[in-house]
Amino acid sequence: MSEKSDGASGTDEVLAGVGPRLRALRKEREVTLAALSEATGISVSTLSRLESGLRKPSLELLLPIARAHQVPLDELIGEPPVGDPRVRSKPIVRHGRTYWPLTRQPGGLQAFKVRVEPEGTQAPDPRTHEGYEWLYVLSGKLRVVLGEHDVVLTAGEAAEFDTRVPHWFGAAGEAPAEFLSLFGPQGERMHVRAKPARP
Repeated sequence: MSEKSDGASGTDEVLAGVGPRLRALRKEREVTLAALSEATGISVSTLSRLESGLRKPSLELLLPIARAHQVPLDELIGEPPVGDPRVRSKPIVRHGRTYWPLTRQPGGLQAFKVRVEPEGTQAPDPRTHEGYEWLYVLSGKLRVVLGEHDVVLTAGEAAEFDTRVPHWFGAAGEAPAEFLSLFGPQGERMHVRAKPARP
């Protein structure tokens, strides 16, 4: 057998293992195909074909799946280290906030370390989503607007609330605030505005 055909055979073997690995990862995290489709923008039928081996894996398909599961791409292509408990997620920066994922299971309890930069005179923009959230301030002062309440939490203080109540977080003062955030299985859904944005 030629060296070229040996290489092709090895590649085919790796690709053949991707589908079962995708299915096992999704089942382990108790995520439905519909939920994964919503998180990735990939149709349910395409995801199903990927898992069954009827669709060839591509970078275009695997990248959003890896992001949704919050795992490195190579974990989808090759077996992860057995028993390695470390979470290797890259920080996510959105609208002056940095999120460090501390968990790897989108279908379970989610944990993040969050750093909020001072926003000056920007007005709060409360939003809602399904779920329940707990937060614990690590450093700085965190302004929390929750329904009719507007409070400032300092290091060592905690709060918990139903996320269907309009809420917003911001750094109080000129220094950043850092806090730990925990929320239930529905908390990873996209936040929606509690009221329409002004035109």
